Order: sequence, then structure tokens, then C-alpha cells
Amino acid sequence: MNVSENVRMPTALLGVGQVQHTRLRPARHGFRYRTYFLMLPLRALAADPQGWGGVRLNRLGLVSFYDGDHGTGQGSALAWFESVLAAEGLLDQADGEVWLHTYPRVAGYAFKPVSFWYAHRRDGSLVAVLAEVNNTFGERHCYLLSGPDLAWGRELKAGKVFHVSPFCAVSGDYRFRFLRTFAASDRTVVRIEHHNEHGPLLLTSVSGELQPATAPRVRRAFFSMPMMSLGVIFRIHWQALQLAVKRVPFFRKPQPPEVFVTR
Repeated sequence: MNVSENVRMPTALLGVGQVQHTRLRPARHGFRYRTYFLMLPLRALAADPQGWGGVRLNRLGLVSFYDGDHGTGQGSALAWFESVLAAEGLLDQADGEVWLHTYPRVAGYAFKPVSFWYAHRRDGSLVAVLAEVNNTFGERHCYLLSGPDLAWGRELKAGKVFHVSPFCAVSGDYRFRFLRTFAASDRTVVRIEHHNEHGPLLLTSVSGELQPATAPRVRRAFFSMPMMSLGVIFRIHWQALQLAVKRVPFFRKPQPPEVFVTR
């Protein structure tokens, strides 16, 4: 798939879809809920701020994006990501668009369990994908995926080094699969599996249809789920309570990794 041939509009996109999560062991547990998110062509938006549509940039709004919610929280989020690429020797290859798949701030509040950064070559192929993970303890860690096996639809692995849930040990690996299709509509799907020494443990995905984030669409998304960001954090704690009731083993939080970005 050549993304550059299909994504012609350098504007902020709004994704409307669902999140799914299934735990397989030791007690089966799953949930599914509606959600919406942003897909942002950050280099295009830096050149043309009009492309933000109904999304507020670094200021309060119904739906907004703040640079400080990403990376080190200092300055431009795009500049931070490009500095990560430069440190890994990948920036020269990433001469195409940088897309960011992330939750917005909703009415000024956001909790972003994971955001995905996609660095493209000019021909639309992928140079790197970075998964930026936040936990409920205010900590953040990034997994950088790159190399000759990187492509849409392929399984990509990263060893788990960062504590997210007290019901999962910091062990095993994540297996990512990223898809973006344009057959009938612009759609994105991210699938993440957590495997440990006994095999698959968690199966998660987030998917949605993408359309330009015009002001009417942004308002419609907000009023359909006005508590979306608070709902994310509420559901995390509600699901944790259910796992505790099911007597799923509890793991204390270890120290975060010393390195902010791992490959």
C-alpha cells in the first residue's frame, strides 16, 4: 500500500470506532467500548495551521491537542519525535509525513494510555513506529519499532520493560500489528498482544473510520461522548476492580526503566 497516493488531504483526521480488550488467563475477562481519537499529519499541520479544523492547538476547547502531552512535555511534540529519530539514525530516511494517532484532550482533560507515531518515507513506506505508553502513576515510556521487517500488516515485537497494569508482570513481549486501509474508506486498526512464557495473555485493539476533523464532526464526537477522557480513566479502574474480584494475581510496581525509549 502506498499511503502517499491515498492520503492527499494534509489535515487533522478524527477517528471514530472502538477499543477491545480480552484477558485470557488466569481468569478470562474482556470489554469493548466506543471511542474517538485523532490522526494528525504533524509536518503538514506545522506548515498549514488551518488544517487543524475543529481541533484546538495548545488551548482549551471541546477537543484539543497539546504538545506538552507527549515526549518530554517540553516544546514541540514533533520536534521531540524527530530528535528520537535522529538519535536512532533514522531521521534522514523519514523524509515523508509524520502521523500521530492519539487521544485528544476533551474539555481540557486527557489520559492517553498509548499513542502511536508513524514516520514515513516520501514514497509512503514506514521508517519507524513509536508506541508512547502512559500508566496511571504518571510515568511514560516509548517502544521504537524499525528495521527491514517494518511494514503495514506485519507482526512486530518489543520486549515489555514498562509497568502498566498491576495485574501483569513486567515480562514477556508485545506483538504489534498496524493496518491502514482505503478500499471503501480511510480506516486504521492497531492490534497489540501481550505474550509471556505461557503464550498469549492479553489481546487488545483500537480501530476507527477516519474523516477530516471539521468543526461539525468534532462537535458531534464531543457531544456523543462528552466524558470520553474521564471515561478512559474510570474504565481502567473499574476493570481493575473486576480483575481483583476474580482474584487475578497482583504485581507491585517496579522502578521505571532508566532508558526512556527502547527498541
